[in-house]
Amino acid sequence: MDLFDGLPARYDQLGAVLSLGQDRRWRRTMVGRIPSSGTSRILDVATGPGGVASALRAATGARVVGLDLTWPMLLLARDNLSARGEHGITLVRGRGEELPFEDGVFDAVTFTYLLRYVADPAAAVSELVRVLRPGGTLANLEFHVPPSPYWRTLWWGYTRMVLPVAGWMTGGREWFEVGRFLGPSISGHYRDYPLDWTVEAWRRSGMQDVETRLMSLGGGMVMWGTKSGGP
Repeated sequence: MDLFDGLPARYDQLGAVLSLGQDRRWRRTMVGRIPSSGTSRILDVATGPGGVASALRAATGARVVGLDLTWPMLLLARDNLSARGEHGITLVRGRGEELPFEDGVFDAVTFTYLLRYVADPAAAVSELVRVLRPGGTLANLEFHVPPSPYWRTLWWGYTRMVLPVAGWMTGGREWFEVGRFLGPSISGHYRDYPLDWTVEAWRRSGMQDVETRLMSLGGGMVMWGTKSGGP
């Protein structure tokens, strides 16, 4: 989305600030849900600067396609991958709701911080499942609202007051606007689409054995499952 177009060079720092340094651990947990055996082609949607795509490649040895909506993010991902000498990842510009791939061509699909930015989350989930082969794994990482009233109150104060100020101090006006946007965006998403709703949307789209894990007192969430119809 346009709000993030000017921030790709500091996107990883933004995730670290919002997650209080926990985002790397969250990503490792999501990547760990992807089987290394029998996985030869992976799609990483909303790939950003390529960190998840690189981790998937290192963990599985699979060919990885990283898809993102914005050219600045893809250019940064290209530079990051080139600096690492990584040639097993292909970068593609596209929308998570309209994937430019045939049905069932990927052994695994991952997506990160996506559903808050689409008009129809259920349709987006169905599209992600469409390109996954039967028996393949779908995995997602997203921010979450802590379920405990105590930690939720602290989270609310951090995202509404501390985060915008921290953004201003570290990145100026653009980061201030992003910091001010993110907390209400996360709260609003779960108000409209609670976690149980999302699990059911996965199941309606053809996923089974859907599991969730709240991370860091509920500030992050990893979800994964298997597409039905596999061996």
